[in-house]
Amino acid sequence: MSTAHTHQPSAPHIDWLPNLLAQVSEAFEVAEAEAIMRWAIETFGGGLTLGTAFGVSGIVLMDLALKINPDVDIFYIDTDLFFEETYALIKALEAHYGRTFTAYRPGLSLEAQAEEQGDALWAHNPDQCCLIRKVMPMRRALTGRTAWVTALRRDQAATRADTPILQLNRKFGVVKVAPLANWSERQVWQYIFDQGLPYNPLHDQGYPSIGCKPCTKPVGDGEDLRAGRWAGTEKTECGLHL
Repeated sequence: MSTAHTHQPSAPHIDWLPNLLAQVSEAFEVAEAEAIMRWAIETFGGGLTLGTAFGVSGIVLMDLALKINPDVDIFYIDTDLFFEETYALIKALEAHYGRTFTAYRPGLSLEAQAEEQGDALWAHNPDQCCLIRKVMPMRRALTGRTAWVTALRRDQAATRADTPILQLNRKFGVVKVAPLANWSERQVWQYIFDQGLPYNPLHDQGYPSIGCKPCTKPVGDGEDLRAGRWAGTEKTECGLHL
C-alpha cells in the first residue's frame, strides 16, 4: 500500500527586517523629529550611536538627542583635514554641553598616506582618500552598534532626495535613522537660532556644507547645498552614505 505524502510549498525567503523598517519609516513621515529620536534611543538603547560632522543639521540632531538622554553616544570622524573653524566649533559645543564627543581617526597619518599613496591624495584619487580617512574609521565607530543616527536631509542634494527615515544599512550592519530627513534648511536654521546653539562661522561665508578643507568650496546662487563638496568632479558623497 502506498503512502500519500503531502508536500507543503516552501515559504519564500522574507528579509523581514528591511520590510519592517520600511513600514515604520513610512509611519514616521508624519512624526516630529523629537519623537523619532526618542523612539530610536528607547528602542536601541546602548546599541545606538549618533554620528555628526558638525554641520547645522548635525548640531540640531545632537541637541534633540541630548535633551532626551544627556549620555547618548556621539561620535565624529576626524580626517585630520578639518577647517580650523570646525575644530574650534567642536570645542565650543563640548563646552556648551559640558561633555566630550568621541573622535575616530584614520589609521594613517597624513604623512604616512602621502608616502604610500602620493601627495594630496584627495586631489588625484578622492574616493581612495575618503576610504582611508572616513569609511575605514567609520567601520570602527559602528563596530558593535545596532543603530546609527545621521543628520541626512532630503533637501541637501538630489542624491539624497529619497532618503528614508529608517533603513537597514548593510554596509555597516546597522539600522540607519534619519530623524531630520524631511526637514528644510530653513527649519534647521530656525532651530539653531531659537536654541542659541553654536555653529560654524563658515556657514555665513557661503559654505552651507562643510567637509575637509581641501575638498570644500563656497556654493554659488541656486546650487545644491552640497555643490561645494568635491566641486569640479563627479564625486557627490564620501562613501559613508552609499
